[in-house]
Amino acid sequence: MPEIIIPGPEGRIEGRYHHNSERGAPAAIVLHPHPLYGGTMNNKIVYRLYQSFANAGFSVLRFNFRGVGRSLGKFDDGIGELTDAAAALDWIQQQNESASHCWIAGFSFGAWIALQLLMRRPEIEGFVGVSPPANMYDFGFLSPCPAHGLVIQGDRDDIVQEPAVNQLVGKLRAQKGLTIDYKVINGADHYYRNTMEELIRNVDGYIEKQVDAFNARPRIRPDKKRRTMPVDDLPMLED
Repeated sequence: MPEIIIPGPEGRIEGRYHHNSERGAPAAIVLHPHPLYGGTMNNKIVYRLYQSFANAGFSVLRFNFRGVGRSLGKFDDGIGELTDAAAALDWIQQQNESASHCWIAGFSFGAWIALQLLMRRPEIEGFVGVSPPANMYDFGFLSPCPAHGLVIQGDRDDIVQEPAVNQLVGKLRAQKGLTIDYKVINGADHYYRNTMEELIRNVDGYIEKQVDAFNARPRIRPDKKRRTMPVDDLPMLED
């Protein structure tokens, strides 16, 4: 789990990276919760998601958004953080040019950023969103959502309310050809303090199932050319 520094839009981005040297190993990035409320790449849920991907044979990166830890810059209301995530995805793809597929995951604010990046990068083929803040941010950009994924939510979360996440999942499931797994964990608060192992069991099981399905299906490899995201091309995001 070496410390790395990667180039970002505002200068260095601090991260931790696990590399799987097996040719064709998939790649993933994991995004942390809100920087202004203590969110960092060392958040326990972010770390456990990172471990889940590493244990499943992925090359995986977690990193600090701008202004967090040793990453340069300052909080940018989600716009700059989205470009940070795009830079992180570029970096891990450069390190894993033969990756068979690419995933993204995020917790809370990180899930919101992750799903926005999913819409802009067609090479992302799977996602895990833990407690996406559907009661705080507009997720209307997921129309249509381009990839299958897993959403996990606690029923005792007093920050992200379950009914709002349930409604979001319902809208996604209504899209033709899209499969969204939704797991509500009973007794879980926003930080899954007493339910962390159940959270991770669900994540591990989903990743294993989807990777097996991916490896079993015949496919034509898509164009892996990376897409850049000029800041001027990004829509303004709601606070």
